[in-house]
Amino acid sequence: MGLKIDDASVVYPAADGRPPVAALQGIDLSIENDDFVVALGASGCGKSTLLNLVAGFLSPTSGQILLDGRPVQGPGADRSVVFQKHALLPWLNVMDNVAFGLKLQGVAGKARYEIAGKFITLLGLDGFQQSPVYKLSGGMQQRVGIARALTCDPKVLLMDEPLGALDALTREKAQELILNIWNETHKSVFFITHSVEEALFMGTKLIVMSPRPGRIAHRFDLPFSRRFLAGESARHVKASPEFIQLREEVLEIIFADEEAVE
Repeated sequence: MGLKIDDASVVYPAADGRPPVAALQGIDLSIENDDFVVALGASGCGKSTLLNLVAGFLSPTSGQILLDGRPVQGPGADRSVVFQKHALLPWLNVMDNVAFGLKLQGVAGKARYEIAGKFITLLGLDGFQQSPVYKLSGGMQQRVGIARALTCDPKVLLMDEPLGALDALTREKAQELILNIWNETHKSVFFITHSVEEALFMGTKLIVMSPRPGRIAHRFDLPFSRRFLAGESARHVKASPEFIQLREEVLEIIFADEEAVE
């Protein structure tokens, strides 16, 4: 059944003499099994607020969030979040960080380390199981965060600007890695980014959100991640006329929105 956001709105209450703030308005979105949905939009359009709704960190002012037909009423193991800053526990090594969510769920030591070990291998971290995470590069730390999110076998993987702090080359490699993992695990993904190129390359569906109050103003079905996974090189995909044409179309939408706000 997947995830369904039904006419969800969020209004932050008045504070410090300021009026209430309408952050999201009338959001309707379905994320089916095996979808990779990317949200894009000008700063302040409510992308992170939308992700926080799905994660259960916030409750909608109106409307509802359903996962497999059941209301989302708070955080749960059926949804895992990967943040822009990896949020690892610096006093633990790679293995213990990846297994941490399973430990909180009460999974026994041997079993949780076996599960964590599979995702450490999947993320290309073999040989670093006992390494303190603070000694790893930024790209490797983010891999640990993704591995930790996957160990609990969530139905939906939520990713809030997970590659934003990486250098350009590491970021491109990480995009390819995430797509390959998504293809192997068949998770539903909701991914936030400020990069138009990243959004077009990674998503199967793209939503472009309008400035506050955030609404879904445009929707696109995207073929580019499937082309990469079918064997076409990432650089070839990103240099194709179809990719460039859609990139310019989406950029024009976002620039127009930013000018309207200004």
